[in-house]
Amino acid sequence: MASQPLTEYERKRLENIKRNAEMMASLKLQSKALELSSATKRDRIEKKGYKITPDKKPKSETPVIMRRSLRTRGLPPDPSTAKGLVDNILPPPLKTLSTLPPKSPTAAKLGPLSFQEANMGDSSNRIFIDSIMDMLDNTSFGKRHLVGSGGSLDLDSMVLKQENVVSVMPGKISNLRFFPSDYRSMIVAGDKFGNIAFWDVDSKGSDGIYLYQLHTTSISGISIHPFNLSKVFSCCYDGLVRLLDVEKESFDLVHSSDNTIVSLSQWPQDANSICFSEGRGVLNVWDMRAGKSSSSWVLHDDRINTIDINPENTNLMVTSSTDASACIWDLRQIDAGRPKNLMVVNHKKSVHSAYFSPTGSCLATTSTDNNVGIFSGADFMDKSMVYHNNHTGWLISSLRAIWGWDDSSLFIGSMKREVDVISIEGNTRSLQSSDMSAIPCRLAVHPQKVGTLAASTSGGQIYLWTQS
Repeated sequence: MASQPLTEYERKRLENIKRNAEMMASLKLQSKALELSSATKRDRIEKKGYKITPDKKPKSETPVIMRRSLRTRGLPPDPSTAKGLVDNILPPPLKTLSTLPPKSPTAAKLGPLSFQEANMGDSSNRIFIDSIMDMLDNTSFGKRHLVGSGGSLDLDSMVLKQENVVSVMPGKISNLRFFPSDYRSMIVAGDKFGNIAFWDVDSKGSDGIYLYQLHTTSISGISIHPFNLSKVFSCCYDGLVRLLDVEKESFDLVHSSDNTIVSLSQWPQDANSICFSEGRGVLNVWDMRAGKSSSSWVLHDDRINTIDINPENTNLMVTSSTDASACIWDLRQIDAGRPKNLMVVNHKKSVHSAYFSPTGSCLATTSTDNNVGIFSGADFMDKSMVYHNNHTGWLISSLRAIWGWDDSSLFIGSMKREVDVISIEGNTRSLQSSDMSAIPCRLAVHPQKVGTLAASTSGGQIYLWTQS
């Protein structure tokens, strides 16, 4: 079949294609594009760590890059990536320790430590001893300050003064207590390095901070007997229980174990017995006079985080555990083996604390399931769960709700750098201050001074709120 003649449009189209090809050839654009593509490919390969040689092609294997975190390399966290935790790794404000105390080689000694051996600060042992004895001589024992039913604590009058933001120790504070004295305000705190710090708030002429290293790892419990302020017990994950004895000027060894010791408590009316949790769910009652355990029970499937004795009925004890439960026990009905509890509080995750209220008629639990449980009424059967963000991460000590000076409210640290106050009805408000620049983890209320509250941080600081 004869070919069809080209139309005028097709003829012009072919002419344009031929003219464009000649122009491209004269400019050598195709060869330059190939050169540019090759150069770009070579640059990408060299940036990945390969070396290009004329007679050797690059390897096709992907290079193996070893990554190590700052923590495994022994470096502090990077503030630029620490998000909300940045304030907890910055240098402490205002009053600070001049230098980081060196590790004491005597802290692991299985025996008594003298004040001189354990002293890690610049303050005098003699001044510390005199402060304790002065407080002991002037304290009115048995005096108890509770806000009566006809009144309430005025939270609006609680203030944080700049001079009451103090760095007392180098590490993350894991325990915090007030001495139960109406004469003096003195705080004892323990940190993750095994240090115990005493802050004499009313000290004249010095910073009032006395630092001692009694253990080698994190302090897991501190207890002060309400009628013998010169004796302070401490325990630690290293398996040791020590006793501050001011009269002997030493820290005596009470108990040594191959297991971790996680919590510690005392009976209000018995200066000769203490109880502490050991290993996975074991609770020991220790007789100070006999120097041995008088009773030992397995109460939980996992470690016991807190132990608290009911202040009005000392036969009742409550324990909290990593096994996601808190249990109330009647010590008169505990037998050998697996005792029977009076009540079990179940959470979805680990329970970090369980505390009786000042009158003993209420109970509060704190869990990492983001709930604070409040139990009241006959046999603690009236139950309410209050939502609270309790996720802190590994940099910050776990949050624990504590009772105030009566049964009306609980105090707990907040990830917003505040102290949250939860009422017995479940309502929440906050104590706020521009001077609180870090997250308050562990709290303590002064049992003899209404409105005096201490909040500690993972940077070794204490914020002291007082009532104006």
